[in-house]
Amino acid sequence: MIYILLLGLLVSFLGQLPLGNMSFTSTQICIQEGAKKAWQFAFGVAIVEMVYLRVALTGMDWIVKHRTWFLVLGWITVAMFLVLGVLAFHSANKQKGEKKALLLNNKLNRFVLGLLMSALNPVQIPFWFLWTSTFIQTHALPVEMKAFDFFTVGAGGGTLAGLAVYIHGGNFLVSKMNTSNKTLNKIMGVIFIITALIQLWRMIYQPFI
Repeated sequence: MIYILLLGLLVSFLGQLPLGNMSFTSTQICIQEGAKKAWQFAFGVAIVEMVYLRVALTGMDWIVKHRTWFLVLGWITVAMFLVLGVLAFHSANKQKGEKKALLLNNKLNRFVLGLLMSALNPVQIPFWFLWTSTFIQTHALPVEMKAFDFFTVGAGGGTLAGLAVYIHGGNFLVSKMNTSNKTLNKIMGVIFIITALIQLWRMIYQPFI
């Protein structure tokens, strides 16, 4: 069971390392609001990640029957990320002082923000379906509830560990480079637009059906 827990932790940790919306947002929260709120955000992201993983492990029949719902959510994600990218650039161009990032300029609890951003990222479902299918077929992951539980807990820990790299490491780098909030907003805009384009490509050529 320890091996299975570490397996889930490793896969999730490596999956979080590429720069993306959640990772960069965690860095921005740490810089502008402190590490405590950044960790609240990270726990929100991790909880939804674990839910999606559990769906991938035990609910594939349900997914197949409700694939239209995931297709609709995928297209909504494309539109949402494109809009957020454009708004981030617009906000950066109009910004004169050191204002908060677009996503953080509100009173929404950062744990809830993490839940919402992670929930609106259906790419996690095919990601975990691919890895869990591989592990089950190679007998690295036994088909039993106890093994699924340990793997899911490990994945949650891996998500937190990956975001920790951006919370503390990203904060250190940005502080050393003395990067302005305006530049961070532009970087966030680029990340949103790239994510939207990647998701658009997936929806056109590799829809999760």
